[in-house]
Amino acid sequence: MCSSTTEPRQRLFFALWPDATLRQSLAKSSRELLGRRVKQVAVENLHITLAFVGPVTASVRDCLMEAAGGIHCASFDLVIDHIGHWPRPRILWVGPTHTPLALWTLVEALSQAFESCGLQREARPFQAHVTLARKVGKAPPAPVMLNPVVWSVSEFSLMESVTDARGASYRRLVSWKLEGG
Repeated sequence: MCSSTTEPRQRLFFALWPDATLRQSLAKSSRELLGRRVKQVAVENLHITLAFVGPVTASVRDCLMEAAGGIHCASFDLVIDHIGHWPRPRILWVGPTHTPLALWTLVEALSQAFESCGLQREARPFQAHVTLARKVGKAPPAPVMLNPVVWSVSEFSLMESVTDARGASYRRLVSWKLEGG
């Protein structure tokens, strides 16, 4: 008799995870931009995805955690000052007009961690952004101004995405300090 066992998997991603004050500030910007026209991303889920891992086994997770623990990147300030809209996935987002070199360095280091753990690099080009709402048919009418939000980034995290009847929720598994952070 043959038995097939499937090793449990966790759906993971690396992220910049804002503190509660910054999340509230981003949520306020979202309400100002969108009012009540669309369902906005829950305040507790606002973040910037650095690299989406997907569903992986515990051994791959452990490899990623070890590789991420060896990353040495500088802390940096990120100015969230730009509103964007992607029509095809119908996402309204905010992000920086200029992405700091330290953020590019961190994303590249995570791509190398993927490779060292036998994973493919993210195929899509990196675009630093915080998703504010999904299923947004069109961008807010111009000119809509966004009050800049300064985020002093001092760490990055490995997150688990859990989906249930209420939708997605995210759980921080581990965080690593950036140099100077």
